[in-house]
Amino acid sequence: MSEIKVFSKADLAQHATRDSLYLAIAGKVYDCTSFVDEHPGGEEVMFDEAGKDATESFEDVGHSEEARELLQKMYIGEYKNDDSSQKTKAPSMTPKPIPASDNSESGSGTPYILGLAIIAGAVLWKFLL
Repeated sequence: MSEIKVFSKADLAQHATRDSLYLAIAGKVYDCTSFVDEHPGGEEVMFDEAGKDATESFEDVGHSEEARELLQKMYIGEYKNDDSSQKTKAPSMTPKPIPASDNSESGSGTPYILGLAIIAGAVLWKFLL
């Protein structure tokens, strides 16, 4: 059995043409050159992601099981992101503070309506009794 080829970001970037189109998806590299003309979303979508990690774009679209099976037939190796800036950048887990709401500006008209109801009731009581 042959050894699995490992592609770096630089290796992947060399394959972003119609003649050689590679995509990295979920840590795996796929040679999608022969599939460009068949892609249901059009070739532009493929060229936009060619030669780079397309995991987010691939998952955002919500590809079918059939699409994932087709992808397995194009597998050519593993992707190792050697970009150190990606390794050091971690998402912030600190929640953003929620500003305290001021009830006078909250848009609630309950106190206003209640006041009018009391005044209207007093006026009606005065005239009806």
